[in-house]
Amino acid sequence: MMMQVVTRIEWRDATEVVPAFLIMIGIPLTYSIANGFAFGFISYPAIKLLTGRGREVKPLLYVLAVLFILYYIFFQP
Repeated sequence: MMMQVVTRIEWRDATEVVPAFLIMIGIPLTYSIANGFAFGFISYPAIKLLTGRGREVKPLLYVLAVLFILYYIFFQP
């Protein structure tokens, strides 16, 4: 059922495809939906910033990315 959503990804925009791919590959490799989504929440704003399109990202996504990074630094065993 999750693969049906893949058809709605903007495949010509690498800043959209890479985070989506990281989520799709992160979930089965880590055996955790939360970790897969965390990869996407961290990579999406980072890629947008690196490509100079940081204004397209909502401020809440930056906050979530920082929180996920802090979680992995301080709380992940």
